[in-house]
Amino acid sequence: MRTLVLTLLAATALAAPALAAPAPKGATSAAARAGEAEKLRRLFAASDEAQLRRNPIQALFRGDLRYAAEFGDYITDRYVAGEKAAAEADLAALARIDRPKLSADDRISYDVFKWQTELTLKGYRPDLLKAQVDRPIDHFSGFQVFVPDLSSGEGAAPFKTVADYENNLKRLDGYILYLDRAIGRMKQGLADGVVNPRLVMANVVDQLDAIIGQGVEGSTFYKPVTKFPAGIAAADQTRLKAEYAAFVRERLLPAHVRLRDFIRNDYLPHARASVGLSQMPGGAALYRYLVESNTTTDMTPEAIHQLGLSEVDRIHGEMEKVKNAVGFKGDLHRFADFLRSDPRFKPASAQAMREAFFDIDRRVGLVVGRDFTVIPKSPLEIRPEPPYKEKTAAGGEYQQGTPDGSRPGVFFYNAYDLPSRYTWGYETLFLHEGRPGHHFQISLAQENTALPAFQRFGGNTAFVEGWALYAESLGYELGFFTDPYQNYGHLNDEILRAMRLVVDTGIHTKGWSRDQAIQYMLDNSAMSKTDATAEVERYIAIPGQALAYKVGQLTIRRLRTRAEQALGPKFDLRAFHAQVLMSGALPMAVLERKIDDWIAARKRG
Repeated sequence: MRTLVLTLLAATALAAPALAAPAPKGATSAAARAGEAEKLRRLFAASDEAQLRRNPIQALFRGDLRYAAEFGDYITDRYVAGEKAAAEADLAALARIDRPKLSADDRISYDVFKWQTELTLKGYRPDLLKAQVDRPIDHFSGFQVFVPDLSSGEGAAPFKTVADYENNLKRLDGYILYLDRAIGRMKQGLADGVVNPRLVMANVVDQLDAIIGQGVEGSTFYKPVTKFPAGIAAADQTRLKAEYAAFVRERLLPAHVRLRDFIRNDYLPHARASVGLSQMPGGAALYRYLVESNTTTDMTPEAIHQLGLSEVDRIHGEMEKVKNAVGFKGDLHRFADFLRSDPRFKPASAQAMREAFFDIDRRVGLVVGRDFTVIPKSPLEIRPEPPYKEKTAAGGEYQQGTPDGSRPGVFFYNAYDLPSRYTWGYETLFLHEGRPGHHFQISLAQENTALPAFQRFGGNTAFVEGWALYAESLGYELGFFTDPYQNYGHLNDEILRAMRLVVDTGIHTKGWSRDQAIQYMLDNSAMSKTDATAEVERYIAIPGQALAYKVGQLTIRRLRTRAEQALGPKFDLRAFHAQVLMSGALPMAVLERKIDDWIAARKRG
C-alpha cells in the first residue's frame, strides 16, 4: 500500500504543468487520497518507534535488539506521564487526517488505532490510574512472573553472542530497580488504602520463595551460562559464568529477598481480606473500565453475568448428550466425579503427556489446510511449564515467536499436580493454545508486513482469546473430538469460559468469596479443585481479563453464522477465516463492520 501511495504522489508531481495550472479534478482527488494515506503511515510509524523506545521489552519480544540493553522505567511518574502525553499527541495527529479519503484497509487501521488510543488515554484518568499503579505486582502478571523466563536462555531474549549475555545483565539491572520501585508504589497503596487481596500477595510470596530457593547455580537467571552456543570463546565463557554467579548472588537474590520480606512483613498484614475489586477504593470504576477494555464492548457487568448463566445452561445440555452417549448412569455431577477420578483419564507420566501433545500437533498439521488459506511460517514448539511458576500457571499457555521465525512460538503445557491434568482435555487445550488458536492468530498478524506495527504486534484480549476459543470449536470440522471423552473435554473447556463470565462478575460486583466461586466451578464442570482454585485466584488477581474469551468467541461465531446465511453457496470458510485473521486483532465493532463489508462485496461479485 505504501508503494502505491508513493507512486501516486510521484505521478501527480510529474504531470503538473510548469506554470502550476489547476490539475484535473480526478488527479487532485487522487493526490489528496494519497496524501492522507501517507500522513496515516507516518503517524503509525512515528508512534510505534516512540512506543518501542519507551517500552524496550516490547521491542525485545519482536526480535528488535536496538534497545536490548535497556529494561525501561516502568511505573515511574515519568513513564506514566510519557505514556499519557504520547496518547494525547497520537489522537491529535489522527484527528488531522481525513478518514473518508482513506482506502477500506486504511480506514480499518484508523479505527483500530483510534479505539486503542482513546481507551489507553481513558485509563490515565486519575482515579483509574491510582487504582492500578498502587498495585504493581500480583501473582499472575507481575514482572517477577515473566522476567525469569525472559532471562533463562529459553525465552524471548536471545543468547547467541557475548553482547546478548552482557545485555541481559544490563536489563536485569533495570529489573532490580523495578522491584525496588514496586515496593515504593505498594507503600503508597498502603497509605491510600489501595491494596491487593491477601491471598494474591501470599501467592506472590510463594513465587518469590521459589525464586530465592533456587540459589545461585540452580537459578533460572543462571541458566544461560550453563550452556553456551558455539562461537563464544572459552575465556568469555569463564568470565560470563563468574559475572552471572556474582550478579545472582549479590544483586538478584537480595532484590527478591527485599521484595519478599516487604510483602510478607509489611504488606500482607494490611492487605485486603476481601477479593472483589469493588471492595477497594476506586475499584468499582476500575472494574467497569477493565470490562470495556477486555471485551471491547459497552456490555455491563450484569449483562455479562446473565450471558454466562445462559451459556452454562446451554452447554450443560450438550454435556448431557455426551453422558448419555457413553451410557453413564447418573447425573452430570456424578459423571464429572467419574471423569475426575477414573485412572484411565490420568496421565501415565509427564513424558506421556508431552508425547500426546506432539501427536495432536501432528494430526492438526495433516488437516488444517481444509479451513485456512494461509498457514504461519513461524514454527511451533511444545514445552513443559517452567517449574518456578507451574503451581499458579494455567493448564497451558502460548508465548509468541518472532516474525522472521528465528524464535518459535511456544505452547507450554502444565504438568504440575500431574493426576489433575486429565487426558480428556488435551485436544481442546492444544487447539486453543497452539494450532489453529493462538499460534495461528498471533503469527499470521506478525508475518503480515502490509499491516502497521500496532496491528501486527498489538491487539485486544477479546479478539485474541475469542479467536482461540472459536478455534477450539473447529476441532469438529478438522476431525477431532470423535472420542466422546475428548468431546466432553471440549465442552468442559467451553463451560469454563462461560463460568468465567459468571464468576468474574460475581467476585468483582456481587461480593462472591473465593470459596463460593471455586464451588460454583466445581458444581458446574469436571474441573479438578487444583484447576478451579488456580482459575478463581487468577480472576481475583487480574479482574476482567477472563470475560474476553466468551464475548469474543460468540461475536466471531455470530458473524460466521451471519455470513453463512447471507451468502449461502457463496460462503467460503477459508475466505471468512482470512477476513477475520489478516487485519490483526480488531475490536469487536471494527471486526463486525469489516465482515459486513466483506459480505456485501461477496454478494456483489
